[in-house]
Amino acid sequence: MGRRLTGTTFFIAAAALLAATAAGQSADEGRVNGAVADTNGAYVVRASVRIESGATRRELSTNDEGVYDTRLPAGTYRLTVSAPGFCPFRETRLGVEAGRVVTRNVTLRVAAPADVTKVKGGELRDAATGRPCSLEEKPSQDDSPQPRPRLASAQTRPAAAAKSSAGVLNITTQPGAVVWVDEVRRGAADAEGKLQLRLTPGRHSLRVRAKGFAERTTALLPTQRGALSVVLTQTADPAELAFQQAEEAREKGNNAAAVESYRQALKLRPRFAAAHLGLARALESQGKTDEALEELKRARLARPVYPEAWAVEGRIHRSLSDYDAALAAFARSLREARGFQPEAHTGAGLVYEEQGNHAEAAASFRKALAQLSDTEPVVYELLGRNLEKVERWKEAVAAYEKYLELAPQGAHASAINSIIDQLRQQAAESEQPPN
Repeated sequence: MGRRLTGTTFFIAAAALLAATAAGQSADEGRVNGAVADTNGAYVVRASVRIESGATRRELSTNDEGVYDTRLPAGTYRLTVSAPGFCPFRETRLGVEAGRVVTRNVTLRVAAPADVTKVKGGELRDAATGRPCSLEEKPSQDDSPQPRPRLASAQTRPAAAAKSSAGVLNITTQPGAVVWVDEVRRGAADAEGKLQLRLTPGRHSLRVRAKGFAERTTALLPTQRGALSVVLTQTADPAELAFQQAEEAREKGNNAAAVESYRQALKLRPRFAAAHLGLARALESQGKTDEALEELKRARLARPVYPEAWAVEGRIHRSLSDYDAALAAFARSLREARGFQPEAHTGAGLVYEEQGNHAEAAASFRKALAQLSDTEPVVYELLGRNLEKVERWKEAVAAYEKYLELAPQGAHASAINSIIDQLRQQAAESEQPPN
């Protein structure tokens, strides 16, 4: 999955690459590194990167930040970058000099969807032009290695693309259907089955569920915006219907009824991972933490890679003040989700806050907010609260103002309004030069 490549991401990636360059590079070796993004500025993780010349070959993949990095003997190489769903990229005559770093940032063009990707000769089609993909050949005069990495150019290019980053998706589906994007609930369709979403660049996963209908999950390509019809089919599957009844009861706060319906669904379909997870959430709400943890184990037996299950486990350990176990579970959740798991980021932030580590807490809440698309105003309140603790007054004010923008009638709106002026005054005082 591609996610938006922010300036912060590139800064972190650049720092990591510079540190690696400084440590342990052989005198007769050079270094090649860079980042891979799509034309919308979303970085591409697990892209295949091949650098070769004669008998020397490096085959690697971009990491979770879309970055690749390797050392090579001095020489001239061919660089090829490819990823499913994209046109491949190639640069010939990539020069590597001993003791120097060459940074090559690559932009991949999106290929047409699978049903039209193949043309005569087995080539892919460019989704934007409709023409067959062709390998891009960079002119040799651009290949001269630089004495210092130039990741600043990569930082600028995706950031510029991000100015028009957010795209609108207008969904038409079953009235009242609940919609998730990347496992974050984004709302429900209105009485006409309409719901408008604003999406960040990159690929996304869309999940739609309506009572009495089979759930549907579909992948959204980076270029897929505008109108989208999601047709649901009615279901008579008793396990699915019991599960939907349980979800509805839990969302209304009726956890006792939810537990009963989840158990009915699992009786009909024992390896129903989502039902095990929902039952764990309902049991946790009843204070039955041991039973909830057992259900999470069963959920992972049915679905071995299940980031949400680890996030819920982390939350349970936090409620029991077992902070080490909580942070380990949140970390496992984030590893399995390749970093995209706002519930885990929020949970980790709460642990750090309770431990008095407010800077780490604020960092975790920022990560959660970047993934929540402003669906959870309360996280802005959590962020502001922790920024206050580290005396970052202006940032705290900005976080609180965002909370008020999203939830002007929120439970804590009145209290937040009353302290914003005080925080502004503290910010002004902190900027005064000492006497």
